[in-house]
Amino acid sequence: MTINPFNNQATGKMGETLAVSYLELKGYQLLERNWRHGRVEIDLIACKAGTLHFIEVKTRRSLRYGWPEEHIKPKKIIRMMTAIEAYLQTVPKSSLFQLDILSIILSGRKPPVFWLIEDVIIQESF
Repeated sequence: MTINPFNNQATGKMGETLAVSYLELKGYQLLERNWRHGRVEIDLIACKAGTLHFIEVKTRRSLRYGWPEEHIKPKKIIRMMTAIEAYLQTVPKSSLFQLDILSIILSGRKPPVFWLIEDVIIQESF
């Protein structure tokens, strides 16, 4: 059985591997990869300058269906916040944490394009 290197799961795994290298070059220390709380997964948990970063990685091979970060729904962010609360209960008290999104575009032979969106906040409309 051969694995299609262009399927979504393979692209996601490749994106996470690239994300780890990118973040380490930017001074982040990786703490966890694919940390799970129930059915929710946090792709990467890292620390930089005393702040915990909970990072959702989204990777696409083209912009045909929009930017990678556009495919993260508010409900996913809310579920991630619940998982973040659970993670924070397992570590020594840290007053600083944030949710980030790392968007990666892989297109052909060009180098990957990274866009780190820091400290994501969602606002519910009433």
